[in-house]
Amino acid sequence: MMADTDSRILIVDDDVHNVKYLEAVLGTGGYSTRIATHGEEALEITAIFKPDLILLDLIMPGIDGFEVARRLKLDPATKNIPIIMITSLDDRDSKIRALEVGAEEFLTKPVDRAELWVRVRNLLRLREYTNFLANHTQILEGQIKQRTAQLTSSYRETIQTMNRAAAYRDEETGAHVKRISYYCVELAETMGMSADFCERIFYASPMHDVGKIGIPDSILQKPGGFREDEWEIMKSHSALGAKMLDGGESPYLTMGREIAMWHHERWDGTGYPHGLAGEEIPLAARIMQIADVYDALRSQRPYKPAFTQTRALDIILNGDGRVMPGHFDPQVLDAFRISSRRLLEIYDTEFASAGH
Repeated sequence: MMADTDSRILIVDDDVHNVKYLEAVLGTGGYSTRIATHGEEALEITAIFKPDLILLDLIMPGIDGFEVARRLKLDPATKNIPIIMITSLDDRDSKIRALEVGAEEFLTKPVDRAELWVRVRNLLRLREYTNFLANHTQILEGQIKQRTAQLTSSYRETIQTMNRAAAYRDEETGAHVKRISYYCVELAETMGMSADFCERIFYASPMHDVGKIGIPDSILQKPGGFREDEWEIMKSHSALGAKMLDGGESPYLTMGREIAMWHHERWDGTGYPHGLAGEEIPLAARIMQIADVYDALRSQRPYKPAFTQTRALDIILNGDGRVMPGHFDPQVLDAFRISSRRLLEIYDTEFASAGH
């Protein structure tokens, strides 16, 4: 019989003569063996020796072979080690019970040499194939993780490139989109959203105004109010941005498209471009809406000065006629109220880092 000399076999038996016989048979095949004379010792040696196969006597002092097999099969670290039960018992119930606790094979004493070799060889081959599959699965999982990481990196690079293009049009836009990421994550976390959602909105939210790349400078940077036709052009940045982000498979781009299209919608249905109301508006866009309004109030624009934190909170929470509490999802508004101090810290930190 050709044997894998690297294979390790644990013999568990309190009968000295039987142990010597099994050692002699397996030794001629080149196997490495260890001996345990009772169940507790078998469990201890298994943890250290890490056998590829266990020959397990059924009747032993202390815990019997049934219990040893049961414990080994319940332990994730040892459950895949094949077990051959060896006993002088030859009744049907004992064989069925041995198989029920997880033993792969059952041999009756006195053990036939040829039969033992066949069973050992077959189970070791099965063990080798199982290990091969496990290793192959690990390799595939590693390749999938690596590919996923590469795709994620590519998605983020695309987002950063688009955001840099938007910032090139307007320096203040660059600082604004950076702050927006942190506002949105803070609000999402306060609302108890998942880590996956928070990570996606961090990268997706800066794309909310990417459509402004297509708005003429004469309108985008106009210091006064818009004429009606100019306002219609300005509002088109939502659809333009969504179109730019359409068709991508990235979860960041998918959420980014939702935000770009609908972050100017209002809870009460008075927003644009589609007049959506309530939960018709995607949650990410509802979070983005209040973050966008807050940062616009805090920041200087061609048509307005920067408002203080106190003034911005008063406008959002109580309204000023143009901005009203009913414009916002009540749950998002509550999160905004709870997070207001943290939003101030984010604004002050990012405002200072932008060189103001």
